[in-house]
Amino acid sequence: MVPWRATEDGYVTDDVVDWYARFATGKPGAIVVEATGIRDIPSGPLLRIGDDRFIPGLRRLVETVREASDGETRLLIQLIDFLRVRRRPTARTFFERFFQINDGHRERLAQATGDAAWLNADDGSIREYLAAVTADDALSGVLGPRELSDLRFGARERVNDTHLQHINDLPLVLPTLFADAALRAQTAGFDGVELHYAHAYTMASFLSRTNQRSDGYGGDLEGRLRLPLETYQAVRDAVGPEYTVGCRYLVDEVITGGSDVDDARRYGVAFAQTGMDFISLSKGGKFDDAHQPKVGHAVYPYTGQSGYECMPTVYSDERGPFSRNIELMSEVRQSIHDAGYQTPVVVAGGINDFEGAEEILQRGQGDVIGAARQSLADPDWFLKMRKGVGQEIRRCKFTNYCEALDTRHKQVTCQLWDRINIQEPRATQSRDGKRRLTAPDWTPST
Repeated sequence: MVPWRATEDGYVTDDVVDWYARFATGKPGAIVVEATGIRDIPSGPLLRIGDDRFIPGLRRLVETVREASDGETRLLIQLIDFLRVRRRPTARTFFERFFQINDGHRERLAQATGDAAWLNADDGSIREYLAAVTADDALSGVLGPRELSDLRFGARERVNDTHLQHINDLPLVLPTLFADAALRAQTAGFDGVELHYAHAYTMASFLSRTNQRSDGYGGDLEGRLRLPLETYQAVRDAVGPEYTVGCRYLVDEVITGGSDVDDARRYGVAFAQTGMDFISLSKGGKFDDAHQPKVGHAVYPYTGQSGYECMPTVYSDERGPFSRNIELMSEVRQSIHDAGYQTPVVVAGGINDFEGAEEILQRGQGDVIGAARQSLADPDWFLKMRKGVGQEIRRCKFTNYCEALDTRHKQVTCQLWDRINIQEPRATQSRDGKRRLTAPDWTPST
């Protein structure tokens, strides 16, 4: 999740530095910095790496993490591209500003109402009438599926929108954008990059079975893999053979018509074959099944069932949230090994205790444990395990308090510590002054 600590222009702030320094004091093996935008475009308080002017701040972040971890923690940065998503409009705004009327709308409106006068009605009258309609079934008889989606959820670009020139040209521009961003990460001192091929974003959409582009970059599995592989190769050419480059992608999209573990297994083999240094797996987190946002808000891709599977909570079915996705991830790892590759596979999802993590490794279900929410709950849990004081670990409750803050674009914190000693001098506070922004320091008892 994005912690929402960058400036509106995407620069590293003191709060960003403090956030990652606090994780680094726990000396994990590696930290992957949040999804960082590769384009030089406004994107709110999301870190950006789309221009050289961002390098000094990112270099400061790297140096701080190195110092805080005594050089023990490797630091990677996640590189992401995303397409435009608009906020859900009011019905009046949609029909007045975004709705393009054609003869098909007139014919369907006349048929739905039984009034042939609509066939020759002026555009203004049609817009006024439709803006006043409140019944979904009435609108669904007039609008197309995409128009209904834009009205109910807000307009969202898709990789299939090849009638838009900038979408059509994505295969031409993305490899260079990712490569340039990776080179900046290398220049800033990061130990490696993770290419974000997961969830609801551009590269994941190219991998998805829902990608039906007819230009050689969609359709069958080979076509869907083409841009991710070309992007990796561009990155590799930019940073050289020794620099760490891996990707994060989905073991299952958990949406109707989406990719599943059979696709993921084949993707994993392809990524291993092309030379990726590691593969990190996730699950779900798609726009396709997200809940309808309120008017004035943007759709959030972690609210439907696919979102639940991405960040499973204790409000669960009988399977529960703990290590929920490991079995599918293990299948991907096995396919990679069966193909003769030893590419390390990072597994994640509901892991919050040493015994469970170690069991995954001993069974050969994964090679590296990823733990975002547990690390947020207790940035020192790696260190506490090493020192044999596991009883002092704050274990994540998986209520997704943190994710709820992310949903509202508020500075992310954890309910287990964000109200503790909030007035102490070193406790930087949230904008509303009600929460501390980093976990309290831990002093070993022995």
